[in-house]
Amino acid sequence: MDQTAAHRLVFAMLDADGDGTVSREEYMARTRNVALAMGLKEDDQLVITARTLGERAWASMDADRDGKMTFDEYTAWAGAEAFDTVCAPVLGALFDLADADQDGALDLCEFTALRTALNNPATNAEAAFAALDTNGDGRISRDDYLASIRAHVVGEGSPMGRALYSRPLSDIPA
Repeated sequence: MDQTAAHRLVFAMLDADGDGTVSREEYMARTRNVALAMGLKEDDQLVITARTLGERAWASMDADRDGKMTFDEYTAWAGAEAFDTVCAPVLGALFDLADADQDGALDLCEFTALRTALNNPATNAEAAFAALDTNGDGRISRDDYLASIRAHVVGEGSPMGRALYSRPLSDIPA
């Protein structure tokens, strides 16, 4: 899958209401949704950290500061540098919210809760978990999770990414 196709799939997941733009509210709902799925309170330090990192990420993505991000803004922004400096910290913080026992790894239940809270269908989350759990131990490390998402976003290909975002590109607005 090329980088533009990968971006379209991620953008479609971020665009929760399907209106062709990602609003600040849609983007920031990600932290709230994961916290709710994991039974965490708004004042939990992990939630505060994830929300703060999400605000920083949003500020860098919304290039024209109008409160919404178009696909063109997203593709101009997304890439290896943006992932390494902005996405990895916020995705890591969301991972930490889902890591109920704080052992640095997610089991299938935690992973599914995380990904469905982030707008992926549960069946996609289960398939993505299976693709990433290459040693079959029933756990996915934070580093492997982030590396797989990075590979997808930068167009290098990722079995987890293909499973998470498996949706025909024809179903996604161009």
